[in-house]
Amino acid sequence: MSNSRSGKTVRLTVAQAVVTYLSKQYSVADGQRRRLIPATLGIFGHGNVAGMGQALDQLSDLMPFVQGRNEQSLVHLGVGYAKAMKRHATLAVTASIGPGALNLVTGAGLATVNRLPVLLLPGDTYATRRQGPVLQQLQHPVEADATVNDAFRPVSRFFDRINRPEQLLTALPAAMRVLTDPVDTGAVVLSLPQDIQSHAFDFPSEFFAERDWAIRRPIADPDEVEAVAGLLARAQKPIIIAGGGVIYSDATAELEDLAGSAGIPVLETMAGKGAVQQKAWWQLGGIGLEGTPANNDLVREADLVLTVGSRLTDFPTASQSLFENPDVTFAAINVNGYDAQRLGATGIVGDAKRALAALAGAVQSAGYTSPAEWQDRVRSAVEGWQPVRAAALDPDTPFDRSTIPADFPDTVPDTGALLTQGQLIGLLQEHARAGDTIVAAAGGPPGDLQKVWDATEGRFCHLEFGFSCMGYEIPAGMGVRLSAADPDSRVVVFIGDGTFLLSPTELVTAAQESIAVTVVIPENRGYQVIHRLQMGRHGREFGNEFRYRTGTLDLAGEKSDGQQPRLDGDYLELDLVQVAQGLGARGIRARTVDEVRAALDDTRGHQGPVVIVVPVIPHIDLPGAGAWWDVAPSEVSEDETVQRLRAEYEAGLSKQRWFG
Repeated sequence: MSNSRSGKTVRLTVAQAVVTYLSKQYSVADGQRRRLIPATLGIFGHGNVAGMGQALDQLSDLMPFVQGRNEQSLVHLGVGYAKAMKRHATLAVTASIGPGALNLVTGAGLATVNRLPVLLLPGDTYATRRQGPVLQQLQHPVEADATVNDAFRPVSRFFDRINRPEQLLTALPAAMRVLTDPVDTGAVVLSLPQDIQSHAFDFPSEFFAERDWAIRRPIADPDEVEAVAGLLARAQKPIIIAGGGVIYSDATAELEDLAGSAGIPVLETMAGKGAVQQKAWWQLGGIGLEGTPANNDLVREADLVLTVGSRLTDFPTASQSLFENPDVTFAAINVNGYDAQRLGATGIVGDAKRALAALAGAVQSAGYTSPAEWQDRVRSAVEGWQPVRAAALDPDTPFDRSTIPADFPDTVPDTGALLTQGQLIGLLQEHARAGDTIVAAAGGPPGDLQKVWDATEGRFCHLEFGFSCMGYEIPAGMGVRLSAADPDSRVVVFIGDGTFLLSPTELVTAAQESIAVTVVIPENRGYQVIHRLQMGRHGREFGNEFRYRTGTLDLAGEKSDGQQPRLDGDYLELDLVQVAQGLGARGIRARTVDEVRAALDDTRGHQGPVVIVVPVIPHIDLPGAGAWWDVAPSEVSEDETVQRLRAEYEAGLSKQRWFG
């Protein structure tokens, strides 16, 4: 039987049809055509080896397969690739049923929150059911058709379960539409029951013809552009907040044109880090909880805030407390109408590149330039911050422990480390060249890079902070490396020791595929950024540093005093270099400034993974941002410190405002 217009059909299994179809899909953006999904990543199990595994083997010339070690990490690799490709291409990930499928869920949430495309192909339990409960099948007592893959529904932008082969005829094009739609993109999940993967069907031949998917650039409404231009014309202290949408839309030149011609300072969210590539007085860098104190002071004064391609979460807004000017108004450019109206903004719904060009044209035609007093204020604030930044990053001035205040030394343990994390960043900045990318996601590294990294003139900074997902960094760095056109560029993953220990296993994949990624670990003996938050909200350390327990746990309750030994002994003795070497990487421990410089220089160009472990002094942070964060200390406690911190928190609530 045939439903094909030509009458020609081709008999394929569901898995063969999926792989063949994906190999024929292309994205087209700004005249450039590329494979939308050039490779599939995965781990095989009984739920996908006979179906997807067979198809990927048979069609390996059309669809290369990359073997992974952790399904969640493989999603991160695909998302990192998609981000580096500015959402014009992504990767697919296949997994077996049950735990293999569920390991994809965290990555799906990350992709959807960050508006980044990735295609997930998890196996599912039998559609025919005649086998009875199968290995790893969920048996729900009142929902007989429920499977663990239903967990994908709230974290995906598109979900479909393929229970019949012919359902692919509508499901696959729908999936491609979401992957290539800048408004709706995120995780796309096609759940594939393990028996259906191997079922055959006579598919119409033209279904497998090459197809182009245009990455749309919606044009901004002229009335909306005029309204925002009018707000700018009246503004005395305007600022621009650039988000990830500027980068994905390739709108850097248009943003720089508007900011430079109108004299409007530009700040960047973590996703927008590097949105401005020029060095100019109006290029300010980070904002909010991990921005600079100088930048945040300027934001407090702003009377007009124009956001471009940002969701404005609590980090850039300091939990809605940063915008203190009583007359502040908001405008926004976003391809997504929902995001364009945040904070009651006057919105321009459209592609950032086109909208910024239109707005710059309108502002230039009107002859608007921000007041000279505001420009002088911005220059003064930036000039005041620069020596503070330079001192914090200076690797050649040894850290002087004698400068630690007398009431502070017990909280700065002497672990033998010679460098601060800030000084290590200074060494990485010194080493960075145009074309290089530094990657970070969780813990202290992304905040520190947001505050001090110079991401101009081609020194790219890839921060994932929509989900701030531990474990993203190494596979995402591999994805960035796979996307890089310049073989001489370097991808550095900057990752804390706590996050590294969570999931280092994709180093094996990097070694297997000769993926040149450099992992730099500032070893500070714990989850220190949360330790810092804990001290500011609880007043004492508990469960964040890597320390030995001082005795044996008594889970039977047999101790006469009822006291349990705590995790407050000596620091753990770990050898992360041996861990890295055991996973196939080149491992180096570098303790001094000269050793770090030599390690970076000697390994540039190494064809495979490199891990450089650098001990850093715990509890020595970069200068604070001077911003408040809505993380509430306990409302009930007998501890005087907690009571004091709760009172300080409640005082901070007074600066929180609602905008609508």
